[in-house]
Amino acid sequence: MNNEDKYERIIESAIEIISEKGFQKTVVSDIVRKAQVAQGTFYLYFSSKNALIPAIAERLLKMTLYKIKESMSESKDFWHALKIYIDETYKITDEYKDVLILCYSGLAFEYSMETWEKIYQPYYEWFEQIIHKAISHKEVIANINVVSYAKLLINLVENSAERFYIANDQNLTDEESKKELFLFIQRSLKC
Repeated sequence: MNNEDKYERIIESAIEIISEKGFQKTVVSDIVRKAQVAQGTFYLYFSSKNALIPAIAERLLKMTLYKIKESMSESKDFWHALKIYIDETYKITDEYKDVLILCYSGLAFEYSMETWEKIYQPYYEWFEQIIHKAISHKEVIANINVVSYAKLLINLVENSAERFYIANDQNLTDEESKKELFLFIQRSLKC
């Protein structure tokens, strides 16, 4: 097993165990046992359990982006792609809500917002491309700041999913919540 494999196994194991036990009850020995690596190997990559937080956040974001890209590969237009994006974001948020709470709190207390933005940069750039394509196909209004809108839309969709699954703001069903979110974005951007 090479170093990259060990690193990935540690991250994956940490996500699984933290999802099951919570961060406070998870110990490094649990993570390395599941990852099938030596405890010393863990400390080659991370100085502590808390040092895992940015790596977990980055891993979840990459996984989310991969799933969304995979699902969107057959999308016909921006609006179809947006529905897929909303659905996948809600699914991931529901599945990993405990780990997401950990990432947000850990990055807020122990790391800077610059760290968070660095982790999100590939995600923002990908969504900027989606918006540029929609503008070129005349699916959305053209006179927008694409960089700002990419961040706003990503934050809006994630915040809606988090409010639903993490804050338990469930005066609507998940399908109704997704539909309201989609309609709000559509009214804001449609030509």
